[in-house]
Amino acid sequence: MINRILTMVRKELIDAARDKRSVMAGLYYAIGTPLMMCGMFMMLISQLTSPDDLNIHIQNPDKAPDLVKFLASSGINNGASSETPGLKVKEIYLTIADDYPEQMAKGLRAEVTLVADNSNEKLQKSISRLKKQLQAYASEMGSLRLIARGIDPRVVQPLKVVVEDQATADSKGGIILGFAIFTMIYAVFISGMNLAIDTSAGERERNSLALLLSHPISTWQLVMSKIISVTIFAMLGLALILIVSKIAYAFVPWQELGFAVNINPSFMLVMLAVGFPVAIMAAATQLFVSFMAKSFKEAQSYLTIVLLLPAALALAASYDIAPDTLQWLPVSGQQQALMAYVKGREIPLVQLAVSSLATLGIALALTFGLERSLKSEKIVFGL
Repeated sequence: MINRILTMVRKELIDAARDKRSVMAGLYYAIGTPLMMCGMFMMLISQLTSPDDLNIHIQNPDKAPDLVKFLASSGINNGASSETPGLKVKEIYLTIADDYPEQMAKGLRAEVTLVADNSNEKLQKSISRLKKQLQAYASEMGSLRLIARGIDPRVVQPLKVVVEDQATADSKGGIILGFAIFTMIYAVFISGMNLAIDTSAGERERNSLALLLSHPISTWQLVMSKIISVTIFAMLGLALILIVSKIAYAFVPWQELGFAVNINPSFMLVMLAVGFPVAIMAAATQLFVSFMAKSFKEAQSYLTIVLLLPAALALAASYDIAPDTLQWLPVSGQQQALMAYVKGREIPLVQLAVSSLATLGIALALTFGLERSLKSEKIVFGL
């Protein structure tokens, strides 16, 4: 029995290897996702650590030269007065009231008006940056007014909040790795999907499934060989995304944000062990849905919808949505256990065991359902 299953697995893998485009389409996700994420993080870190100058329209700048200088020290400049050709000036207008100098001299509240389209996504970050600097200037001027009147500025700050952050550099990096873990778990579903469709709906369209069933093999052996083949590709995608992530993440300057992201061999081994039951469930699910579909394209459409469920579970676990419930469910339970591991916390072994057993239980149920359905001519011939 085992020899027949291994022979069938070898046959499935050889057939898959012949269609290189289909194989690589499943593995492109594992290769490209870490590279895209690293590029995105590098751009984000660059903007956070050394933000570009913000050029805005400042009207009546001569009424508040100190405010203009304060904003310029933070990289917020009056682009309207600049003579630099091709200078990009944001559609943000800061209007200084005509009576600004008199109000400031009397110690009264001076007025500045910020005019911008806050619904414009491209301006929201710049608007927030400008507001933050205006608030900082207002706070500084308020303290100077109190000092001029012989009052300690600390009088208006009755509460001093001291925050002691116990998070380590590695645990802070776990926040980033939480999303990276999601992409790794999702790679299990993406990497084997093309093979699952091709070896089910594809074989039926090529009229090779009925011929295969005419050989002296049982339906159970056929189902197991296909699940094992798809699982191998799923685990290959997981191993590949781990390797690419380990190499690519090393080039991101995480230290500039005060934390570290380390994909070490121990994490890779834990990820492979935890991801193995998910890979089996993914293979069984994709084969079951593909055989239920009437055609190759229909199977692709159905699987695109079905894959939204594990993605939703993994994302919900990443953002701590209903954690008491999700820690017992497939995919989300593994996600939370891996996040606890990368943050240096104790792995919830009970929850991980329950979610893994639930994952294998779903895979086993789908396997029996698939084995039973292939005994029906309606499924075999796509009637």
